[in-house]
Amino acid sequence: MRRRAWLAANLCMLATPALTTFAAAARTTPPPPAQVVIEAYGDSTTLGITCANGHCGPQPQNAVSYLQDELQTHHGDQVRVTNYGVGGTMATQLRDGTGNRRAGPTAGLPWQARLAASPAQIVLINYGINEVMQNQTPEQFYAAETTLVKTARALGKQPVLQTSNPLPDNRLNARLAAMVTMTRRVAIEQQVPLVDQFAYVSGLPDWKTLMSDGAHPKPGLYRLKAEQDYQVVEPLVRRLLDGTR
Repeated sequence: MRRRAWLAANLCMLATPALTTFAAAARTTPPPPAQVVIEAYGDSTTLGITCANGHCGPQPQNAVSYLQDELQTHHGDQVRVTNYGVGGTMATQLRDGTGNRRAGPTAGLPWQARLAASPAQIVLINYGINEVMQNQTPEQFYAAETTLVKTARALGKQPVLQTSNPLPDNRLNARLAAMVTMTRRVAIEQQVPLVDQFAYVSGLPDWKTLMSDGAHPKPGLYRLKAEQDYQVVEPLVRRLLDGTR
C-alpha cells in the first residue's frame, strides 16, 4: 500500500513540469488570425494607373485588386488586400511619410509610425520607377528599401518586395535595371520574399505591347503581374491562417 502511494506521488511530481510546460506553450502560442490583412505600398503601378486615348488614371483592374480576387477565391473573406499605391512616389517618401497624404488616414506618418498603427500582417513594397525619373541613385534606393524592410520586420509584419515592371524606353530601362538590382540585393540580405516582376515581364514575348504607355501596364499585364504576386503571397497567407507562422 505504501509502495503504491509512493509511486503515485512520484508520477505526479514527474508529470507536473511537463503539464506546466505544455500550459505555458499553450498560453504563448497565438491563435490563427480571423482575417489576414495585406497592404500594398508602391507607386502608380501599384495604384493601377492605365493610359488610353490620351488619358491616364487609376483603374479597378489592377494588380492589387486581381491579387485580392485570387486570394479570396481560395480563402474567402479571410483575406483582405488594401491598395496604398500613390502615383509619382518613391521609397524614401514612404519611409519619411512625405508622400501623398490622401492615401489612407496614416499616410502622412513616417513608415515606422504608420506600420505601428496598421493591422496588416503582410506588406507589399513596390518602387523603383520614380527613383529613375527623379534621378535618385541606386544606393539611395537601397538604403530606403532596407529601412522599409527592417522596420516592417521589427514590428512583426512580413514584408514582400516586388521589382518594378520594365520600361519600354531602353535608356530608362537600363537605369531601372540598376534599381532592380538593389531590390534583389535587399531581398537576399534581409531574407525576405521577392516577386521579380522585372525579370518576369521582360521575359514575356512582345511585352511592350502589353504596356499602355511608357511606364504603366494595360489591365491584361496587371493580371499577369497579380498571378506572380499570388505565387509568393498565397503560401504566406496559408501559413498565417493555419497558425504555423
